[in-house]
Amino acid sequence: MWVFPEVFRGRYVRLETLSLAHLPSFQAQFDPEVYRYMSHRVEGPKDLEAHLEALLSEPGRVNWAIFLGGELAGRISVIAPDPKNRKLELGTLIFKPFWGSPANKEAKYLLLVHAFEGLSAERVEFKVDPLNLRSQGALESLGAVREGILRRNRLLADGRFRDDVIYSLLREEWPRVRARLEEKLYGVFPGDTGRA
Repeated sequence: MWVFPEVFRGRYVRLETLSLAHLPSFQAQFDPEVYRYMSHRVEGPKDLEAHLEALLSEPGRVNWAIFLGGELAGRISVIAPDPKNRKLELGTLIFKPFWGSPANKEAKYLLLVHAFEGLSAERVEFKVDPLNLRSQGALESLGAVREGILRRNRLLADGRFRDDVIYSLLREEWPRVRARLEEKLYGVFPGDTGRA
């Protein structure tokens, strides 16, 4: 059984367990562009309660709210953790005002450190809509490897099937990715004594 902390603290972000108490902040930050490629239908602020309830009730899923400078910047989730096969999936949603901020990178960094160094995971994967070029670029910038496309991998609320682009990081790739992330986030280069 894998255990995940309720709170993570980084230099820029704090992650706390996601709950319906965060709903008003999600509604206040609603922008249709943020939800365009989500597999759950979210067309307006009124849909967000059902969206959060679905995230919170999904078996095995663990969710955190991402705070940057005291403001809710989005959420990050561990999806389908599989201790037997030592793998998990990460999914992130960042509100538009925080695009380009450290929120996405540091939230992923904190979860990747826990996955590879705390849980001894062998694989962390990410699934992205093929049309979501922004997220694909962010994953490639992170150092994740694009593996291919799972065709018609998930059924959407409107009855259409969505393909998923699969990216992953493996245990042996993590030291290089960690160094790259620390350089981008903290200006720390491999071999420096001031590692974050």
